[in-house]
Amino acid sequence: MSKDYYQILGVSKESTKDQIKKAFHKLAHKYHPDKKGGNEAKFKEVNEAYQVLSDERKRSEYDSYGRVFSGAGGGGAGYSDFSQAQQAGFDFGNLNDIFSQFFTGGMAGAQRAPRGRDISTELHISFEESIFGIERKILVNKMSECKICENTGGKPGTKMETCTRCNGQGQVHETKQSMLGTFSSVRICETCVGSGKVPHEKCVSCKGAGILKDQHEINVAIPAGIQNGEMIRLLGFGEAVSKGTSGDLYIKINVAPHATFKRNGLNLTMDLNIKLSDALLGTTYTIATLDGDIELPIPVGVSAHEVLRVAGKGVPKGSGQRGDLLVKINISLPKKLTNKSKELIEELKKEGV
Repeated sequence: MSKDYYQILGVSKESTKDQIKKAFHKLAHKYHPDKKGGNEAKFKEVNEAYQVLSDERKRSEYDSYGRVFSGAGGGGAGYSDFSQAQQAGFDFGNLNDIFSQFFTGGMAGAQRAPRGRDISTELHISFEESIFGIERKILVNKMSECKICENTGGKPGTKMETCTRCNGQGQVHETKQSMLGTFSSVRICETCVGSGKVPHEKCVSCKGAGILKDQHEINVAIPAGIQNGEMIRLLGFGEAVSKGTSGDLYIKINVAPHATFKRNGLNLTMDLNIKLSDALLGTTYTIATLDGDIELPIPVGVSAHEVLRVAGKGVPKGSGQRGDLLVKINISLPKKLTNKSKELIEELKKEGV
């Protein structure tokens, strides 16, 4: 279940940006772990809520979908930032960033390997493809590990030297001033990215970054029975980061509607129009299914809106089993009757039919 960011900040959905800002500032001051009686977990939760609700686009997406998809677009496929990590800083116009360095870059954080951004894209598939599953290829532009240096940032064969900025510790100590006072923090060394080592000679391909922008063709296995709006997560297919692990790729599936069929859980539904005489006497209709044409028996005296069930022609549900196809009967009444038809109906009327 997604978090209720409004409840976390103690505001309503109708609250203005200023009201949300004031609520965040009050709670951030209350829960700051450097204060006596502070609570780091609560502070992180409050900060996360503010990051979403203070951004107009993210707030709109959260209100609509209960999650956030916003981010920078890029290249052919386009992508959005799903990462929870934030850039540290003291821009008082963006209070959601004020404290992040004290928790993503503290003593524990300095030992934690950096992680690349999660990214997202969308994939459009047909109704049939959503039912039976399919493999598709997508192109994604993203930061990737340099294939020459394999994310070391060094020229192949060069020796690694002690980082002079952090003296090989992998972390640096800093003191910052904020509206809440003076804070001391320990953060990952940006020069060696926490490794304590730097290459003697930089990689000529990535200029020592260990990563570079690249376009990737990715095979995506779309499972049978996927529904419109569902997400597929590919671990490690997000953006790479220097001397760290790659983020994940999220793919939102958009399923095109079908002209005949609709989905209802594991069942498929369709309408079938039949003649009045066929409803009274019974017959057989040839109907199209996702598996090909079949013969559907129409029972004698079938009623309007009655539903006929065709077993095993619905959505796959594993172990070789499938849902059913539900056919709703619509009886077409003639708009004009011939004299002979009228006579026959009058006879039926006399018989009480």
